[in-house]
Amino acid sequence: MSGSNVMPKVRGRLTPDAPLAPLVWFKSGGSAERLFEPADVDDLVAFLKQLEPDVPVMALGLGSNLIVRDGGVPGVVVRLGKPLAKVEQLDPTTLRCGGGASGILVSSTARDAGIGGLEFLRSIPGTVGGFVRMNGGAYGRETCEILVECDVVLRSGERRTMNVDALGYSYRHSELPEQAVVVSATFRGESKESEAIQAEMDRIAASREESQPLRSRTGGSTFKNPLPHKAWQVIDAAGCRGLTIGDAQVSEKHCNFLLNLGSATSADIEALGEEVRRRVKADCGIELQWEIQRVGTP
Repeated sequence: MSGSNVMPKVRGRLTPDAPLAPLVWFKSGGSAERLFEPADVDDLVAFLKQLEPDVPVMALGLGSNLIVRDGGVPGVVVRLGKPLAKVEQLDPTTLRCGGGASGILVSSTARDAGIGGLEFLRSIPGTVGGFVRMNGGAYGRETCEILVECDVVLRSGERRTMNVDALGYSYRHSELPEQAVVVSATFRGESKESEAIQAEMDRIAASREESQPLRSRTGGSTFKNPLPHKAWQVIDAAGCRGLTIGDAQVSEKHCNFLLNLGSATSADIEALGEEVRRRVKADCGIELQWEIQRVGTP
């Protein structure tokens, strides 16, 4: 590891050479040099303050929108577990959610509290920290529309509250500082009957089930939509539906999803994505941008 090999003392769990493949949806890729699962925010703050400044830090959520390269991830990967996955109601239309809370937990809590407008989070297989960083969205809604503010811990260990305007949101992008870890976010919706919220969540779930390969080793939406076009349409038009490299395949069901059919390496998956980008560029001149994050060493 760059810097000193002496790691700060922690109350949570610090694992050297931790395999990441079991923690990501593609089930491929190498290990983290160190995997840190903090006991609470104070544990994370103390750790980062003591960690050598040149050691890189990366936050990991549910690993749904991520390719971990086969050489693994240098430095420290921070994974927020149950202590940082709580959701609490602040007022009739506002929830404070831990950075490790899943979209399903947030949307279900909102439903039970009669808070509408957060239903779309039901369909995003990620955590609050990932939604905030990537301006996660689906079914016509985006995180920036419901976020009030978020608490982050910077790489230096400084804790900072940032309101939605400070995040510089655009499509699937924020100006959140590099290596910052989102430890909580405050979301605001509107009052709505729980039954109506459930009906909308059911509609979203059914639509997703019908159109996406949910029971596969996948990474979700691979490329950003090249607006006004849809990514899947230009991929399909370029003849990429079902295309394979090794055990990596472009989904037959939804062309903007890549699949690991069993033993694909991360190199196979990334190479397939680059081949799709090449074919789309040759076919229609559109340069697709990766939505999936690719991290680590090839």
